[in-house]
Amino acid sequence: MRILVVEDEKKVAAFIKRGLEEEGYQVDAVHDGEEGVRQAQEQPYDLLILDVMLPSKDGLSVVRELRQAGTVMPVLMLTARDTTDDIVAGLDAGSDDYLTKPFAFAELSARVRALARRIGRDRGAELVVADLRMDPLSRKVWRGDKEIELTIKEYGLLEFLMRNAGTVVTRNMIAEKVWEHSFESFTNIIDVYVNYVRKKVDKGFDRKLIHTVRGQGYTLKAE
Repeated sequence: MRILVVEDEKKVAAFIKRGLEEEGYQVDAVHDGEEGVRQAQEQPYDLLILDVMLPSKDGLSVVRELRQAGTVMPVLMLTARDTTDDIVAGLDAGSDDYLTKPFAFAELSARVRALARRIGRDRGAELVVADLRMDPLSRKVWRGDKEIELTIKEYGLLEFLMRNAGTVVTRNMIAEKVWEHSFESFTNIIDVYVNYVRKKVDKGFDRKLIHTVRGQGYTLKAE
């Protein structure tokens, strides 16, 4: 598994690189946003570890540019900011996970392993709930004849809801299965993302598929 680290603090980058190489990964490190984009587009990496605050081009701009260019590798964002707005901004830009500085290497390693599991996961056949369809191979979603454009994290959330259609899923379940986190402060972000997905899936349709179950969580079902 090849990993690209984009981190302007050279001691931090060296610390991450050395630790991951000791665990058997192939790791390259660069120190500014422009070089990160160039390296990610020219070399075949399986995972990107990306700092938010970078010279020449910040991390949010880097991940947006890569996603717009069609890059699908998972992105772990490193940030010194841990407010809901900051985390949502990173996820909206296209990152798959985030880690707040300072962090222990053991936690970074666990996040890398979780994202690595996601890379090779077999998603199986098409998912269908009422007139909502998802093709896990192409990662495309339709409501009726209308294709729905989703960010990577919105797609992951909708996939989890569809795979558990008719079942109430709690915020903690979503945090663990979609973000592979488990802590209470993440619930605000989950609510934000459920609203994002609900607007894209249900807006303009008489039949609503995503429902809030007061005091419990959410469910996707045709009523």
